[in-house]
Amino acid sequence: MPKMIAMVVPQAGAKLQRVERDVPNPGPKELLIRVHACGVCHSDSFAVEGQFPGSVFPRVPGHEVVGSIEAIGSQVEGWKVGDRAGVGWFGGSCGYCARCRRHEAFACENIQAVTGITRDGGYATHMLADMSAVAHVPEDLNDVESAPLLCAGVTTFNALRHAGGGPGELVAVVGVGGLGHLAVQFAARQGFRTVAVDLGHDKEALVRSLGAHDYIDSAAGDPAEALRKLGGAKVILATVTSADAMKSMVSGLGANGTMMVIGAVAPFPLNPFDVIPHSSGVRGWYAGVATDSEDTLRFCQLHHISPMNEVYPFDKAQEAYDRMMSGKARFRVVLKMT
Repeated sequence: MPKMIAMVVPQAGAKLQRVERDVPNPGPKELLIRVHACGVCHSDSFAVEGQFPGSVFPRVPGHEVVGSIEAIGSQVEGWKVGDRAGVGWFGGSCGYCARCRRHEAFACENIQAVTGITRDGGYATHMLADMSAVAHVPEDLNDVESAPLLCAGVTTFNALRHAGGGPGELVAVVGVGGLGHLAVQFAARQGFRTVAVDLGHDKEALVRSLGAHDYIDSAAGDPAEALRKLGGAKVILATVTSADAMKSMVSGLGANGTMMVIGAVAPFPLNPFDVIPHSSGVRGWYAGVATDSEDTLRFCQLHHISPMNEVYPFDKAQEAYDRMMSGKARFRVVLKMT
């Protein structure tokens, strides 16, 4: 049988191991994808460390996958061999109800899988995906540049378009990292008055080049007060992984404003007096389903949005993972298959 290569986590907390396997045949509702590029996301640590409910080992991580269709299950429609395909965090659903199609996939008890965690992902030359999890990728988008859009991209794009803001209103992006540098581009292209918030001045020139209209150095003073002086934010998109940083921003919301939390952090206390006077609030957002990924990719295609990536060859997957976990990558890490 034809062979494939996968980078496997043999047990929780272990290093990636290179293994050879038979190329699998897709089930009736599955697609076999030849992987061209796979983003290395911080959420992959859930798989590596076994921190997600339902984690089973050995496991192949990776949920920012771009590739092409090599084989199609007997009940799959709308796809043909050779089509470009993308797979994100959402691993598929039963299709019985409408909840998953209304951006509540992880709240639905009928979710089938989580890519790279409860089913094998894209740290491999080939992978199987449920047909409901697969997004069409426009032909003129680059594989490596597209891969992080299947998680980092769709998360920030989706959070912004569901946050309740409108063109011209103030959006503050807190943290200019792997998520934040994409969020700045999305907010500016969606017509928001875009403010980036980070520690120090070293990223100001970058975020302005990405479309930010203002920059707030959180080391120079109270960033929430700086937002209030600008009229208060309609949306604060919190991409950081610091509970203290998120807590410090809540009072910067304006009337009926919303903080969208997309950075995974420890619990942080919420002062009611930060939200009651302005009828503001805090809301979480996770990512999106396959149709959301397609919307994200099309928006990026139309507005020439792309992540800034550090690219590693597939055989250096452990090095790429370690680089991502160090927090020093600028700004996404991507494995490129040969």
